Amino acid sequence: MRFAFSTLSCPLWSLDKVIRAAWVHGFQGIEVRGLEDDLDITKRTEFTSKANLSRRQLQEHGVEIACFSSSVVLSSPDAASSGKSFDELKRYVQLCVTFGTPFIRIFGGRIGPASRESALDTAAANLLKMADIVRDTRVKILVETHDEWMCADHLKSLMTAVSSDAIGLLWDVNHPFMFLGEAPARTWEQTGTWIHHTHWKDSNRNPRAQHGFEPCLMGDGRVPHQEIHRVLKNGNYHGYLSLEWEKRWHPEIAEPEVALPQFVEYMKRLS
Repeated sequence: MRFAFSTLSCPLWSLDKVIRAAWVHGFQGIEVRGLEDDLDITKRTEFTSKANLSRRQLQEHGVEIACFSSSVVLSSPDAASSGKSFDELKRYVQLCVTFGTPFIRIFGGRIGPASRESALDTAAANLLKMADIVRDTRVKILVETHDEWMCADHLKSLMTAVSSDAIGLLWDVNHPFMFLGEAPARTWEQTGTWIHHTHWKDSNRNPRAQHGFEPCLMGDGRVPHQEIHRVLKNGNYHGYLSLEWEKRWHPEIAEPEVALPQFVEYMKRLS
C-alpha cells in the first residue's frame, strides 16, 4: 500500500511545492482537490498549457497523481446541477488521460425528498451515463462514502445495479464509522469488491462542530485505523492510503508541514 495526500492539506501551495513536499516526506502520490484559489483546477495552466512541465516535475520526483477529486455530484434534488456535473466530469477525464491518472472521485450527493429506491434508480442511471463518458479510457469513476451515500448496504445496491468496470468506490474511513457507527469489517464485507482508493483522517465527536466532529492529527481521535488497516490488508487491497487533511475547510488545524510527515510516520507504525 502506498501513501498519498490531498491538496486540501495545503491550499496555499503551488503545484511545484506540493510535488516537492510529497518527495521530501515519502509520499508516492498526490490527490488533486483544488490548488491555491481554485477548487476546480481543470482550466489552470499547470494542467493544460503547462501540463508537459508538470508531468516532467512529477516524473523527476517519483510522484504520480493518484486521483483527481472533483466536485461532481451523482444525485441532487436540483436537476439543473446534473448538466454541470457531466461537463465537469468530461474535463477531469481529459486530465486523467493527460497525466495517466486512473481515478476521478465524485460525490454521491443528497437524495432530498426522493425515496431511497427512487434515488438508487436515478443514481444508477447517472452512473451509467458517466461510464459512457470514460469508455475507451482506463479511467474509473469512484463514488466516495460521503453525504447520503455512506451506508455500505446502499452502496452495494448501487454498485450491483450499475455493474460496470468503469465505476467503483472510494472509502473515506472516517465517514461510515463516525456518522453511522458502521464497523470497518462491515464496510469491507459489503463493498470491498469495488474499493479502489481510500481517504484517511482522524476526528473526535463534537456536537458544536459543523458536522458533529472535528479533525485531529492521526492517532489523536476515535477512528480505528489499526482495525481498518488490518481489514484492507486481509482483503488484499493494494491501492493508496491518502491523507485528507482538510486545511482548506479548517484553517485552524495544524499546518501541512506538521500533518504530512506525522501521517507517514503514523501509518508506517500500522504496517
